[in-house]
Amino acid sequence: MEPILFYKSLADSTRLTCLLLLQQEGELCVCDLMAALGESQPKVSRHLAQLRRNAILLDRRQGQWVYYQINPLLPNWAINVLNETIQSAPTFLGQAQQKLTLLRANPNHTTALC
Repeated sequence: MEPILFYKSLADSTRLTCLLLLQQEGELCVCDLMAALGESQPKVSRHLAQLRRNAILLDRRQGQWVYYQINPLLPNWAINVLNETIQSAPTFLGQAQQKLTLLRANPNHTTALC
């Protein structure tokens, strides 16, 4: 992983928020990220595709849903950057994390969005 590619990927708030949420949660569906960000499916998917092309994320398909996770082969320095960002700027994810928590409290959340 080239540092410049990684840092360019973090330069957009949608991509950064997705990465930080995925770092915290482990794996999320596109629908979960759409709800957390309050953004449309095409916009979220476009950003996730860029992160996947840059080998920062991995995806898997389960039926009609696509799930994303941080690439386990991402270098330690990159993981450390994500973790340090989460710890040093806890309010950055505030609203997105709240929306995700509310979404998950709904027992029908997977069928309601996807």
